[in-house]
Amino acid sequence: MNILSIQSWVAYGHVGNASAVFPLQRLGAEVWAVHTVQFSNHTGYGAWRGQVFPAALIRDCVQGIEERGALPRCDAVLSGYVGDAGAGEAILDAVARVKAANPTALWCCDPVIGDVGRGVFVRPGIPEFFRDRALPRADIVTPNQFELEWLTGAPAPTLEAAKRAAAALQARGPRCVLVTSLRTEETPAAALDLLAAEGGRFWRVRTPLLPLAVNGAGDAIAALFLFHRLATGGAAEALARAAASIHGLLRRTAEAGAREILTVAAQEEFVSPSRTFPAEPC
Repeated sequence: MNILSIQSWVAYGHVGNASAVFPLQRLGAEVWAVHTVQFSNHTGYGAWRGQVFPAALIRDCVQGIEERGALPRCDAVLSGYVGDAGAGEAILDAVARVKAANPTALWCCDPVIGDVGRGVFVRPGIPEFFRDRALPRADIVTPNQFELEWLTGAPAPTLEAAKRAAAALQARGPRCVLVTSLRTEETPAAALDLLAAEGGRFWRVRTPLLPLAVNGAGDAIAALFLFHRLATGGAAEALARAAASIHGLLRRTAEAGAREILTVAAQEEFVSPSRTFPAEPC
């Protein structure tokens, strides 16, 4: 399995490609990583150093991969945080090149816009890029609850409302939707839900709520879900497997009291999760 991953990179910690690449490699995927930014650390610290890369650099890297004759072997494109809307256009161009070389390739787009409690935290123009340019072309999208509500323009306080919102996203293009960090009126106080939608069906996985607040978990679960969706061909099994791994990773992180997710130390959770959860039709 070959995946072109176009995301941010940090030298310290695990977000963006620094959160997504290693789990994919640990599962056996070959990852061609192209970085949209190079920061010292993630922005959740409030201070960081580094640069946002221009769209031309992203295009050059993808063109170089294309010139190696590799794109026909690319099974999927994975994208996440982009530094500016121009980088988004470079990602669209990369997806077009991959799909021209391999029409069966999928694009999994993690529309990184913001989160509950923080609101929108990306640059102006990026939320609109995801809504107007990326969604119609993506095969899989993996918004959190805040991003789901922003992209659809409607709150999702209940499971039924979340399902309607996911279906509304599907109607705009993506065949498959994964909603992460979902807390509805039906979600117990000590739990957290994930919701997947594909082919007119919906599945939910409920995991225990863990006492931690870290960055990068959304990047990891988007990568895990894409891998298992490619490997199994279905959203339900991909949801269950990705949920088990991300819960194990975050449980290990919470137990250690770590500020950064333990992507390397907890790597066995990617291949043999310590606990599994059923994907229940809903």
